[in-house]
Amino acid sequence: MKKTISVAPMMDCTDRHEIYFLSLISKNVNLYTEMIVANAIINGDRKKLLSFKKISNPVTLQLGGSNPLELAEACKISEDFGYKEINLNLGCPSKKVQKNKFGACLMQEPGLVAKCIEAMNKATKLPITIKTRIGYNDIEDFDFLKSFIQTTKDAGSQKFIIHARKALLKKLSPKENLNIPPLKYDFVYKLKEYFKNNEIIINGGVKNTEEIKFHLSKVDGVMIGRKIYHSPYFLADIEREIFDNKNIPTRVEIMENLIPYIQEETSKGTQLNHIMRHTVGLFHGQSGSRNWKQYLSKNMCIRNADLQKVNHIMDHMKKNNSISLVR
Repeated sequence: MKKTISVAPMMDCTDRHEIYFLSLISKNVNLYTEMIVANAIINGDRKKLLSFKKISNPVTLQLGGSNPLELAEACKISEDFGYKEINLNLGCPSKKVQKNKFGACLMQEPGLVAKCIEAMNKATKLPITIKTRIGYNDIEDFDFLKSFIQTTKDAGSQKFIIHARKALLKKLSPKENLNIPPLKYDFVYKLKEYFKNNEIIINGGVKNTEEIKFHLSKVDGVMIGRKIYHSPYFLADIEREIFDNKNIPTRVEIMENLIPYIQEETSKGTQLNHIMRHTVGLFHGQSGSRNWKQYLSKNMCIRNADLQKVNHIMDHMKKNNSISLVR
């Protein structure tokens, strides 16, 4: 089974602009949309919600919902937009998501989850997968997790992405749920031992390529979220050390390659700040990164930013070759 690296679906982060931006750094990672609610796809602007610029990376649509009929309809609508698979969110712990009966709270209702997956499978030829937690509230034992995964497998899920923390529903904020419940990677490793012939992906707290390599010795793939969003050039390390790719663009080359996309999008009415906000961490850890962040904050991550500002910073970076920002 091929080992995979994925960028996690993150609300308000992994929109179509972020997906394209990350594809300029890495051609080998799998990319996921932020969670899109099934009902929004049915009743909203489908093209706006689902369209993205075609890239060579596999892109997965993550859906939120708990109504089998709505999820099935959303799958039908989404099938021809270029996604490689559709993922059901069973892990988000936010109060808003819980209120609408999406995400991690659905771990309390395995039967309903099964009906959702079955309906989704019947509606599309695309693979249906899940992303979930190891447990919720006081439920944190392997037998429960194994049973839950077995239920989703029997319903038709073809891949299982496991955030190796439980979700504390109603007790913690989404941010706290990403840090306070302890990581229990052994749950996921043990899950792979039990489901030997199924694809098990581990998620949660991964910070460097050494950790990735270790996880890959235990499971089929690693999904990384915050580390990549806050430091997107970490993908260059992944390309070199995991995929043995030596042909990686520099940070400046990435920005140069992003400009045609910016021109195309802004000509359609997209606000520049909607794209440039994703580039804030591009020079993270480099000397001069503070200047980059300040320039973006003042000039390009504002409502009325214009393309001239992008050209200005690019010219400045090229002329000042001694600044380590260009590396």
